Amino acid sequence: MKKLTTIALILLSSALYGSQLSDAYQKEYTFLKAQKSELETRLVSEKLQQDTDVNASKLKMEALRENLIAITNELQLKQDELEKATKKLGDKQGNTDLTSNVIMQMTTTLEPYGIKLSENNQTTSVEKATKAFDFTIGLYSKLSSIETTKGKFYLPNGSVVEGDIVKVGNIAAYGISTTATGALAPAGEGNYKLWNAADSSDDAKALFAKEMLPDLNIFVYENLDKEVEYQKEKTYKDTLRAGGSIGYITLILGIFGLLLLAYRALLLSRSGSNVDEITNIVVEKVNNREGSGAALEAIKAYEGSTARVIKATLRNIGKNREHVEDIIMENILNESSRIDKFGNFVLVIAAVAPLLGLLGTVTGMIATFDIITEHGTGDPKLLSGGIAEALVTTMFGLIVAIPLLLLGNLLTGWAQNIKDSMEHSALHIVNLFEKNNLR
Repeated sequence: MKKLTTIALILLSSALYGSQLSDAYQKEYTFLKAQKSELETRLVSEKLQQDTDVNASKLKMEALRENLIAITNELQLKQDELEKATKKLGDKQGNTDLTSNVIMQMTTTLEPYGIKLSENNQTTSVEKATKAFDFTIGLYSKLSSIETTKGKFYLPNGSVVEGDIVKVGNIAAYGISTTATGALAPAGEGNYKLWNAADSSDDAKALFAKEMLPDLNIFVYENLDKEVEYQKEKTYKDTLRAGGSIGYITLILGIFGLLLLAYRALLLSRSGSNVDEITNIVVEKVNNREGSGAALEAIKAYEGSTARVIKATLRNIGKNREHVEDIIMENILNESSRIDKFGNFVLVIAAVAPLLGLLGTVTGMIATFDIITEHGTGDPKLLSGGIAEALVTTMFGLIVAIPLLLLGNLLTGWAQNIKDSMEHSALHIVNLFEKNNLR
């Protein structure tokens, strides 16, 4: 019974507690549902606010981007303007430097004529340039005109004469006096001297009379500060002296070679002058069948290479042909030493002469470089000696070599023709003796 009561109480308690628990769950559910609804409302509100803020931020960002582009474009324009201004400033600076250089050149050019562009530093470049052009126009008119003044000038003998100086601008002048008249040249320190050129006195008188000639014998100079040496006509002695010792040696060899050529030509003329005459005499005797003795007696009085070869042929004509031909060749070889005398020596001289000229060229250039090392290249007159030796010796070598080589070869050919004619004449005589059975 008690157990049933207990169970009933428990079931009753459970029913009562379950009812309360269900109410509690129901309240909690309702609260949570209200919280959910509120959260969903807040989520929608926050999302809307977020979308609004995002859109506002996008608009603000777009505005900032457009502002940045505008600022960038403006900065680029400012940079372009700055570059143009810098370039313009550089051009102005360059023009200023160029103008300063031009003004300096104008000042330097006009100072020798006593013209000063400015007395103080307050004068602008434009004013200086304008002044320079004004002075230049007047100076050009003066320097391009012919004016006559009284003055003095030196004669070639060193004496001084008074007379009229006809100035052709500032590049030439003529002197007219009772003693001498002609073109003038600088004598140094602003003085004149009579130039020793021919046919200039008539030009001086014509210019003094304001007459213009189509042609002028004139001496043009740069300034009167440095003296100009008198014009000297170059002679053969000057050329020989310029060649130095090697030039003299070359010419002496050339003269010696020409003498040998003349002597050799004389020998060849003697050796070859009577070849036909002696041959005709012997042929005539053979045709008359007078024998070798009569032919030998007929040419006994003749001298020279040809006579000796034919005499030896006639003395041995009775021997066999091979032996006679050997005798002929032996005698021609003996005579060759006389016929060819000095021939090779002349050709040696012709070959050595250009080498001597080359040697003179080398020594002349060495002397020139020694002078350049010691004195520099300021005065060309110091270099003229070595250059003259270098060129003149080469010229002498060619002058000697060309005629010696040409004439030497011509005489060599002449000598060979003489030897050929002697051999031909001797063999012709042998053939005649065989033909006439006189051997």
